[in-house]
Amino acid sequence: MKRMFTCIICPNGCDIEAEIDGQKILSLTGHLCAKGVDYVTQELTDPRRTIASSVKVTGGTLPLTSVRVTNSIPKDMIFHVMNEINKRTLEAPVSIGQVVIANVLNLNSDVIVTKNVPAIRD
Repeated sequence: MKRMFTCIICPNGCDIEAEIDGQKILSLTGHLCAKGVDYVTQELTDPRRTIASSVKVTGGTLPLTSVRVTNSIPKDMIFHVMNEINKRTLEAPVSIGQVVIANVLNLNSDVIVTKNVPAIRD
């Protein structure tokens, strides 16, 4: 079976055609560097993504702060991780790099804050 992939690892954005049998790669064409081979292999065996979202903040100058995962997570776990993120509310002040969820769902990735939110001063 043939499948097409657009590599997202480098700026070339190669369109790679893969001849595959199950998860076994029989041949690859269209890649300009070895990173394309690694990308297609990863996509076939263990597709992963990084995600970004937002978390509610109480007592802050903004109602939300942005968050992201520190390492890519399995693609099939995205909605599970999003559910965990959506359960959280932070109290201001919130600082960049602050861990919101350590080792979320045992996936070896933390959810961290990416925007400072100062507390409201009375």
